[in-house]
Amino acid sequence: MAAAVVLLVAVALWAADSKPSSLTVEGFVLDSACAFTKNLKKPISADCATACAKAGSPLVILTDDGTIYWPIAKATPFSGQNARLLPFAGQRVVAKGEVFERGGSRALAIETIEASTKNSAVPK
Repeated sequence: MAAAVVLLVAVALWAADSKPSSLTVEGFVLDSACAFTKNLKKPISADCATACAKAGSPLVILTDDGTIYWPIAKATPFSGQNARLLPFAGQRVVAKGEVFERGGSRALAIETIEASTKNSAVPK
């Protein structure tokens, strides 16, 4: 009986931990490869971010503290989110949605996205 109670508590804690949380994130939309390989704090240019996205590189949202959010779709079948982010390539945005975490990565199922009022301009 005690083992069953411990098991139920463990399952309940696991289920609570795995549920997504709603969050608002603010950061730059840029090419995922540049975010990692060049350790950028913001995009080099809007044109560069756009060109990389059009070449197939996934766009991500990079926050001021260096956290990278991978935009995902919640609906299945899943689809890439570049088309939704492309209008904001190289810009600072505010995005709201559910955050999913796994193995140190963070994904954001974007519900709303808009240009930030603190938009720090990057060159075209």
